[in-house]
Amino acid sequence: MDFELQWLLMGLPVAFALGWLASRLDLRQWKHEVESSPRAYFKGLNLLLNEQQDKAIDAFIEAVQHDPGSSDLHFALGNLFRRRGDYERAVRVHQHVLGRADLPVAERDRAQHALAQDYLKAGLFDRAEAAYQQLEGTAFATDARLALLTLYERSRDWRQALEVARGLEAVAAGSFAGRISHYWCEIALEAEAQGQLDDAQSALQRAREAAPQAARPLVLLGQRQLRREQPAEAMATWALLATIHPDAFSVVAADYAAAATACGAQAVAMELLQGLLKQSPSSDVLAAWLKLAPEHAQRREALLQALQHQASLSPALALLQDTPQVADEAAQQAIVRSMTAALKPLRRYRCAACGFEAHHYFWQCPGCQGWDTYPPRRLEDQ
Repeated sequence: MDFELQWLLMGLPVAFALGWLASRLDLRQWKHEVESSPRAYFKGLNLLLNEQQDKAIDAFIEAVQHDPGSSDLHFALGNLFRRRGDYERAVRVHQHVLGRADLPVAERDRAQHALAQDYLKAGLFDRAEAAYQQLEGTAFATDARLALLTLYERSRDWRQALEVARGLEAVAAGSFAGRISHYWCEIALEAEAQGQLDDAQSALQRAREAAPQAARPLVLLGQRQLRREQPAEAMATWALLATIHPDAFSVVAADYAAAATACGAQAVAMELLQGLLKQSPSSDVLAAWLKLAPEHAQRREALLQALQHQASLSPALALLQDTPQVADEAAQQAIVRSMTAALKPLRRYRCAACGFEAHHYFWQCPGCQGWDTYPPRRLEDQ
């Protein structure tokens, strides 16, 4: 008994010393990790500010290794991977964060939102859609719906886009009447292409109801009436367009002149076009008027007035072409060719949002995907 007590008394100081040594080692290791993690973090931040993304990623990886429980470091690393285009690694980082059982609800929603962005940037639209749908009812719900709206527009799923736009309006996220009108117009075009004429007419009517002041439903309705050999109805539709959106009328000016010729209403059409020229001069409206003008003197006078109002290549070229041949016919033809070449780039439309140029008028810019960002006037008329 005395022997055991002696060993016990001798072992207590040894156990105390070992415990103290172990605590000192743990404390030193913890202190080293705390000191090294901020250094790596701030190093990565400094590299990121200096636009050295590759080195910043290495620094953040080092910081994550020192502090694997920090979700902020994981988010910074995942976002850097996404910005660099390394979507696979970004997905892995955010999936790792989502897989943590101790993650708070707010951080889990944040990780889900980041993961959805990764999928969208990677072009994995099905996965992005599912990831955004899981954010319904969270703090990211509105952002998720806006992303879904863009996603459905890219995939041309117009009916899904309609539902999302209505949901956004319901939560007071802004007015989407213009977009909803465009969606119905797209549905109308698809229905007509499939021979579903009644559905196309119904969709155009809904487009007008969604945005009564929108130009596109009237443009498409008139074009549809002209294709169905209803030129008088098309002229009436576009006359309403000229009242509501005089600038947008230039998009259908040539079709309006064709409708007027088809139903023998050239005088009525010329009067409307003349009024538009006085209100808002346009090379397309002028060209439509010239098609209907029967007399050479009348056309010449209109072209001279247009040039007096605004120096432009289109009326100058039309005037030169409408002028009887001069003595030096070869010189006149050379001037016409030069003016035609110089005019070609000016006959484009330019997106006001991103600057994308096109000879064809687009309701949705192919460059930035914005709606109604193309002014309906060509570069020459601006």
